[in-house]
Amino acid sequence: MSVTEKLGGYASVAASAGRSAGAATLKSRTALVDAVGRLVDAAVERVLLSDDRVTSAADGKLRLSGQTGTEELADKVQRVVVLATPFVRAAARGAKLTRLPWVMIASSSFSVGVAVRTGVREIQVLSSLVAFRIERATGAPADPQLVEKVAVDLYLNPKRNVDLTDDRLRLVRLTRKWLLLGAFGRTSSKRAGKALEAADKLDGGDLAARWDALLLSRSPG
Repeated sequence: MSVTEKLGGYASVAASAGRSAGAATLKSRTALVDAVGRLVDAAVERVLLSDDRVTSAADGKLRLSGQTGTEELADKVQRVVVLATPFVRAAARGAKLTRLPWVMIASSSFSVGVAVRTGVREIQVLSSLVAFRIERATGAPADPQLVEKVAVDLYLNPKRNVDLTDDRLRLVRLTRKWLLLGAFGRTSSKRAGKALEAADKLDGGDLAARWDALLLSRSPG
């Protein structure tokens, strides 16, 4: 049998298995993204309920260097890890066919847990700085949804201007990022530092005004 025929056979088997498992996989993926969303919601909520604020990028980096725990979110972190681990292990099994050197790392739920715990702590510190910039400019409490939106956007892409015309959280991208960080055993500390630097330059008053305009445009009547 030629290599082409073998590959064709593998593809047919994979397609058949994919059709039978497709519904379950979609359900699992949706549950994972939902769990990430609940984790981020709770993390940002805890930040905003506190009077303690990160006041600068330097302050944020110092706090992250200490890496205080996220024990109060342990149940939600564990839920994400449990749901994420099968996806990472599936990627590892596929990687064996190409003999990628990171296969042993990718199969470990421990590395996923580290990525999620570190990531959610970075989002908390970033959210605190975003809230500080808005509150200092407006003299009023920051809208939690605005803080969460800005923090997640900056965390994912510090170089991109925050687009408030779309108020949805990029939870699929965030989930994928944490899975990849866990699979490769990499850290996001450098990107988190750049996100803090970007947040330190935000015009809090402009963000609040644009957000209010967006909400007003969507209100009935």
